[in-house]
Amino acid sequence: MKTVDQTCAGPSDRPVYCKLAAVTMIWGGTFVAGRLLAGTLEPLLAASLRFLLASLALLLFMAIARITLVRPSLAQFAQLAMLGFFGIFFYNLCFFEGLQSINASRASLIVALNPAVIALASWALFKERLSGAKLFGIALCLGGAGVVILSRDPGALSSGPGSWRGDLLIFGCVLGWGVYSLFSRNLNRTLGPLQTVTYSILLGTAMLWSAAALRGEVRIEALASLTLEQGLSLLYLGVLGSALAYIWYYDGLRKIGATRSGVFIALNPLTAVILGALLLDERLSLAMCLGGGLILWGIYQCNKPLAGLEKKRIL
Repeated sequence: MKTVDQTCAGPSDRPVYCKLAAVTMIWGGTFVAGRLLAGTLEPLLAASLRFLLASLALLLFMAIARITLVRPSLAQFAQLAMLGFFGIFFYNLCFFEGLQSINASRASLIVALNPAVIALASWALFKERLSGAKLFGIALCLGGAGVVILSRDPGALSSGPGSWRGDLLIFGCVLGWGVYSLFSRNLNRTLGPLQTVTYSILLGTAMLWSAAALRGEVRIEALASLTLEQGLSLLYLGVLGSALAYIWYYDGLRKIGATRSGVFIALNPLTAVILGALLLDERLSLAMCLGGGLILWGIYQCNKPLAGLEKKRIL
């Protein structure tokens, strides 16, 4: 019986790469959609509405496809609640609170650490192979993301009074997403990506609404003042940016591993810049294109077939 070493990229991985690339484009669009909502809704309420729509979209899809929610064991439910807490609730709370102290560009630089944190944690916790090519690729992705963000906002590295709190909170986002990416391994195998994402989003949404209610952010007048454009932005954030994107991301984690999937996150600032140029008339510079090239090169380095590596044989 023959199996292919999981560090190799093969033709069968191409659909996964296409999905992960699409996920980054969708997530890049969430920055544009988020800007259209800015100043209209309280941040935590916006996040609560986003994931409420994601929950409804997932449940509707499952109903149409006649897929029933499985009944997880107590241990699985505890794991799903942990994913909902760290990947949905904790991530959004840290993100929106952090942006009260630092600007979005500085936050993007910190969030760009995601691939490196996921790779190191995969190596330390799960003994996932971390070759020199992968380390080089991760470094290229980090450098490329930094070039894209800094060329857009050269002041992203400057800090103001109290910015350490914002930095710490945004780094909490990185840790939260790392937990969401890494500790789904067993659930992805036993329940599958759809069930795992649906449960984690349902539980995370309940946590978000509880927090928004406790903070007094749930107000009918705020919802009534939404325009059609803002309503469509929320639909985009919930249905595409959460429900669909999260399923495809988890499918990538299951098939090619956390490190090779995680590096695609480095494309987020690039797609955000491109969509900003196309939809919001923002300037696209040569430095941004250079940074984008570094990101693409880094993703290739992390996912290319290893030269001379033969297929393992299990007798």
